[in-house]
Order: sequence, then C-alpha cells, then structure tokens
Amino acid sequence: MSIIPSFFGGRRTNAFDPFSLDIWDPFQDFSNSLSIIPAGARETSAFANVQIDWKETPEAHVFKADLPGLKKEEVKVELQEGRILQISGERSREKEEKNDKWHRVERSSGKFLRQFRLPDNAKVDQVKAKMENGVLTVTVPKQEVKKPEVKAIDISN
Repeated sequence: MSIIPSFFGGRRTNAFDPFSLDIWDPFQDFSNSLSIIPAGARETSAFANVQIDWKETPEAHVFKADLPGLKKEEVKVELQEGRILQISGERSREKEEKNDKWHRVERSSGKFLRQFRLPDNAKVDQVKAKMENGVLTVTVPKQEVKKPEVKAIDISN
C-alpha cells in the first residue's frame, strides 16, 4: 500500500490496483464546507454560474447559453438601464417522493442571473432571442461604423 500525502486528504490507497475501492474524492470535504452557507443561497448558487459565450461578428454581438431542460417560458432576456443585457431564469428542483432514495444529485437547480454591459455600437432596440434544443441565442445587431473617406493629396514640388 502507498500513502497519499496529507494534501490529498491522507487517504490510503493502492495506486497500482485499478480495482481499488478506496478512491480519493477531492470534493469529499467540500460538501461539509457548504453547510455554513444558508440553504437558500446554496440553491441559488448551484445554478448561478450558467456559462455563456459572447462572440462578436462583423454584424452582431451573439450570446449563447446552454440551458438544458429549460423552456423558453422559464428564461427572461431583458435590457436594464438601456445597455445592460440581463439573462435570468430558474430551474425547478425535481419533486421528491416519500419512498425515493437518491444516490446522487448532480443536476443543478435554482435561480440564475447573468449581466453583460453592451458596447456603444450595439443596436439595443433590435435585440432578438431564440431558444432551440436547450440553447438560448441572443443576437444584438451592431451599428455600421462608417470608415472615414481617404482622399489622396497631390504632392507638389
């Protein structure tokens, strides 16, 4: 048997045995630390970190959020203070039946809210959003930037 250093929780395991049942779980003590967070905050923070991509194309700013299992009625897309794009919603927790025995809960539930300050070139009056296969796409068209006219000047002798 090898001994794993204390920074790995000081657990004993056989590093060379692929069938060893003593598996190090880096999150084992993490759940205990969550007990100091109020229950309501834990529910909210569980789903609060919705990951959103923001890309800029020549024509628009495009935001994409993976929201599997949510219906479009459960998601809000709003403009706050004229230039702040706000995406929010809530995934409800699955009902627990009296005789159910949960072995693992990995899918998150709770509220989420993300905000993005839109640049000056955003046409905030033309924002469009669509939800398809659990992916929210928000498109914010950009104003065309007129390039200054370049005028050649003759060089005199």
